[in-house]
Amino acid sequence: MITLVKEHTFESIVEDLISNKTVLQMKNYRQHFDTSCFDHCYLTAYYCYIICKKLNLDYISATRAAMLHDLFLYDWREKSSTHRLHAFHHGKVACMNACKIFDLNQKEKDIITRHMWPVTLMLPNSPEGFILTFIDKYCAIEESWQGVRTIIFSKKFFRYAYLFLCLLFFNMQQL
Repeated sequence: MITLVKEHTFESIVEDLISNKTVLQMKNYRQHFDTSCFDHCYLTAYYCYIICKKLNLDYISATRAAMLHDLFLYDWREKSSTHRLHAFHHGKVACMNACKIFDLNQKEKDIITRHMWPVTLMLPNSPEGFILTFIDKYCAIEESWQGVRTIIFSKKFFRYAYLFLCLLFFNMQQL
């Protein structure tokens, strides 16, 4: 008997998540500079999908967890006692919020809760958890760099200063 394996694509894995009204609220919160929390999670989920699938890991759980890993729905930049330790507790908050809406498996819960290692000192329990952790950091750095670059190049003074420093560096290399 021939068994047909249903091919899952990224869109079909996250379809129910990204159409949920609570998840869509993540578009209202900035994550890194101009990147919304939703866009950050979507890109992180896509990278998790690609890498975990290529490595023959549980790419479905990793992708779904990545899409929900920052489902905290508040502006962490606000000065308040609850947001002061955001980096340390938002994984648990995101997991609690996700569990209220979706039926998550244990691996998905673990990936979401532990994605802030090494800040939280809670090691991920799976390769998929480590992959999300590193992809999350990569995306945060990339989004932050894009924001800084936009600020630098939007001001004429900074453009000229950057050009000057590049020329200075180039001339120093010639010596």
